[in-house]
Amino acid sequence: MTRVRLRWTGDRGAGTAGYTAYARDHELSAEGKASVIAGSSDPRFRGDATRWNPEELLLGAISACHQLWYLHLCADAGIVVTHYRDEADAVLTLDAEGNGRITEATLRPQVTIADGDEALATRLHDDAGRRCFIARSLAFPVRHEAVINTTGLWKR
Repeated sequence: MTRVRLRWTGDRGAGTAGYTAYARDHELSAEGKASVIAGSSDPRFRGDATRWNPEELLLGAISACHQLWYLHLCADAGIVVTHYRDEADAVLTLDAEGNGRITEATLRPQVTIADGDEALATRLHDDAGRRCFIARSLAFPVRHEAVINTTGLWKR
């Protein structure tokens, strides 16, 4: 079982007396974690843009889950990954009532390998996508547009 704690910190003194009376600020924490995640809603919904919103947290979870599976699969296949970064995005669609829904996400991993089969390294993204339990739990497609590099172009 996974557990997190959420604490709303947005009471400006009047609670939720009106839609504009309160901030959307909150904190996420978990036992044994070193830091607290400062959260809010997207600025389109009166949130604080300097804090993480639920959509960003979900996209980050998808990206991290894919990366962790990918690195595992590469290690098992003898592919030596030396660098991995992702520039992921998600599409949030609003209906006529203003209710939102994420309709798709795209991961754009850029991977540098020092050793191993480049074609296999590319194919392993498909396997990672099928194994990532976050992506498997969603009601929208998660695509990936991976680029494999063997020259070290993306190294820090």
